[in-house]
Amino acid sequence: MTQGRIALVGSGEYLPVMQDIEAWLLEERPAKYVQLATAAAPEGDTSLAHWHDLGAKAAARLGVEQVVIDVRDRDDANNPKWVELIAGAGLIYLSGGNPSYLAQTLRDTKVWDAIVHEWNLGASLAGCSAGAMAMCGYVPDFRHPRSGGVNGLGLLPHIRVLPHFDRLSHWMPDFTLKPLVSKDAETIGVDEDTALVGESNGSSVWEFRSVGRLDSWRIESSGKHRIDGTVAITVLDPT
Repeated sequence: MTQGRIALVGSGEYLPVMQDIEAWLLEERPAKYVQLATAAAPEGDTSLAHWHDLGAKAAARLGVEQVVIDVRDRDDANNPKWVELIAGAGLIYLSGGNPSYLAQTLRDTKVWDAIVHEWNLGASLAGCSAGAMAMCGYVPDFRHPRSGGVNGLGLLPHIRVLPHFDRLSHWMPDFTLKPLVSKDAETIGVDEDTALVGESNGSSVWEFRSVGRLDSWRIESSGKHRIDGTVAITVLDPT
């Protein structure tokens, strides 16, 4: 079966402004909206409840079932009860918070394996802000851009994502973005209320396009360049 669609979202998960993108991700898929707020777990119960509530409202607007996967640490991420709940998903969504924590919590766990399995069966997969960053091969640290990053989940092994990019680029001029650029991976900025989306074309290199209120960008040593049309991104080969 064809792998599911992918969305890398700059901000706005579960909000009405991004509803059309979430509807596209669920199109012709089971009406089961699986949500993980793991990236917000270090912020505590109040923050997690906030994300779960927003997710419930989004699911209600879309007319689908919300399924919360309440993974807060690696023990949770290896708990079979959460693995079972992921089965049959139409859309799996990793929301915002701490990207390094998210990647380190899910990497090489039963829950992440289950997510990739469902994606390979056709479920769409989205990550917003921290979720988008963690899906890549490497998660940079904005405070320590030359070091301090961690390995990501590797679904998109050859890119790095900078979310909230319109806001980020206001307080980080182009020259300060240079340490976030790597010769081994393409760095891509995604503005708020915007997503870079793609779907399988039968190969491991997909064409992604920018949709939403603002823009997506290639970040190079020469500066930022708006993505017009599509950008080719290598997606994990399930074999």
